[in-house]
Amino acid sequence: MTIRVVVADDQELVRSGFAMILDVQPDIEVVAEAGDGAEAVDAVRRHAPDVALLDIRMPRVDGIEACRAISAAGDCRTVMLTTFDSDEYVYEALQAGASGFLLKDVRRDDLVHAVRVVARGDSLLAPSVARRLVEQYTRPAARTRRPDARLDVLTARERETLLLLARGLSNAEIAAELMVSDHTVKTHVGNVLAKLGLRDRIQAVICAYETGLVAAGDPPPEGADRAGPSPAPARK
Repeated sequence: MTIRVVVADDQELVRSGFAMILDVQPDIEVVAEAGDGAEAVDAVRRHAPDVALLDIRMPRVDGIEACRAISAAGDCRTVMLTTFDSDEYVYEALQAGASGFLLKDVRRDDLVHAVRVVARGDSLLAPSVARRLVEQYTRPAARTRRPDARLDVLTARERETLLLLARGLSNAEIAAELMVSDHTVKTHVGNVLAKLGLRDRIQAVICAYETGLVAAGDPPPEGADRAGPSPAPARK
């Protein structure tokens, strides 16, 4: 299956360069280019791509606002591009619904890999990395532990699964913690994402903090973060 891509960047040479790298791949087709966020949103509506590459800083509508509009409108997944290696931008992009985050000096092979990873439904940040970002930006608020009604749709076991996802555990580690099979964990994770309307595990981490299920500074369960801050794809 061909992966359809929209590339949006206000710098023509950068935009064209990314488009050329991707378009020569046998399984990727660049269906449109855009010079700002408004054009990107329009291109996604017209061409229904699988993935949109969005520069964060663009005129009229920036990449984060475009990402928010694209994520709310359909199934197109977004990868954010920036020259700024800043946790703040990562956090804002994840909140907007992004599935990946790349610096503009990304290597050719890593760019292609990112598009393929996101197109198949995975994300480009490990959940443990997202958890640390969320903790960093929620800690000053000193939030109260009041889980909201959004979590009422989850069973007790699904809520446990979300809690462990938010603390950075892999499927295998969750299976060991809950003493169930990997297949059962995969089912629970899928149910959590579907019931809460979440795109991937990264969004599940953010949801757990936003709903008060987890608070910054909570001690992780035994086994959490054993893999460390890996940039490997986070699978459903």
